[in-house]
Amino acid sequence: MTDSAAHRASLDLTHVIYDASSDTSFVLALLTLSPILLMPAYAVLAVQTRELTIINMWAGQLLSEVLNLVLKHVFKQERPVDSHLHLNGYGFPSSHSQFMGYFSAFLICHVYFRHRFASTGIIVLDQLFRIVVYLGLAAWCAVVAYSRLSLLYHTPHQVKWGLGIGMALGVSHYVCTELFPARFPNSMFGRIRFAIVNHPISVWLQLRDGWAVWADAGREAEWKQWRTAWLKQHARLAGNKMA
Repeated sequence: MTDSAAHRASLDLTHVIYDASSDTSFVLALLTLSPILLMPAYAVLAVQTRELTIINMWAGQLLSEVLNLVLKHVFKQERPVDSHLHLNGYGFPSSHSQFMGYFSAFLICHVYFRHRFASTGIIVLDQLFRIVVYLGLAAWCAVVAYSRLSLLYHTPHQVKWGLGIGMALGVSHYVCTELFPARFPNSMFGRIRFAIVNHPISVWLQLRDGWAVWADAGREAEWKQWRTAWLKQHARLAGNKMA
């Protein structure tokens, strides 16, 4: 064996071991990759929207990952001994469970306290849609956490603590950095948020705090502006053809 071959290792980031004889195991293997796929989604949304809430949520997610890494090296708890997977790294707390705990908790708080979807005109349907969103986020989080158990990557203890830490971080981060500044703009949290949005670098980057102005962060206003401009352009082109 050459020296280069002896020092090769598996990159466990996207390497998932599952039961090939089970379709359920295959689906869980795909869903367990959710945190890996959500990270580039954060980046795309942050660059595309320049929305402070999205960037703030992403920053909190990264802080959660750093905390998870610290906790793993503090407790140094091994993964399930009977898994026979020979996995790298420690197992407590489950990073995937903590990731989804934070992600779902932050989003549920945001949808509950600040975000408003476009109304259907029927209150019952509007409320039902919000409930579906809450349940969908909670179910996604739960399935990913369960996948870590089913695929033998973590023990129940490691998953439960991962979920708990992630949810606690998601709620506390949202309350301190989003809810308090919105409800109490003259508080320390509100002044810090204003300073970030009004900083020359933020202005140069065209950073915005959409939910501070619109209940839907300006999505409907932007659509109406596009719709008006599109109709005018269509009418002008139709007029040119008739001439």
